[in-house]
Amino acid sequence: MISQEADVAWTWRFEQADGTRVEPAVPVEDFSTQGDAESWIGEHWRELLEGGAEQVRLLEDGTEVYGPMSLRASED
Repeated sequence: MISQEADVAWTWRFEQADGTRVEPAVPVEDFSTQGDAESWIGEHWRELLEGGAEQVRLLEDGTEVYGPMSLRASED
């Protein structure tokens, strides 16, 4: 059996609190693992929040895995 894991793309969708999509304030990329995507958001959440994104959703190949996750919650 051939693994399809290498073809998986993990991405973030950036939104205002009401769910309206916004363009992120920092360059983004696709990630090959969920852990890489989560590490990236941990490093950039402040810049994203300052740029107008208030929440994010994690997508695996376009399918929502979880969210919305508030970026403001990390400030506490």
